[in-house]
Amino acid sequence: MGLVLAIVSLVLLLVQVLLIARAVLDWSVALAGPAAYGSVRSRLTAGVHAVTEPLLAPVRRVLPPLRMGGVAIDLAFIVVFLAIVIIRYLIG
Repeated sequence: MGLVLAIVSLVLLLVQVLLIARAVLDWSVALAGPAAYGSVRSRLTAGVHAVTEPLLAPVRRVLPPLRMGGVAIDLAFIVVFLAIVIIRYLIG
């Protein structure tokens, strides 16, 4: 049973890292502008979004982004990230 929990914890850690990468890549668009088509940044962004979006989309349907003027805070990202932190704490 310990091996299974260790594997689950490792997978959740990888998802956390991908969520952090998604946040950094999303902020890079705000700070550096959109990535050129075919660039490393655009391919990384597409890959990270392809992996993380299936986790975020169901939560985002229930909990839409919070709009404050011209800024939207993605509450789904925060909820999923915190849920992973809590689950890793409970199994670890």
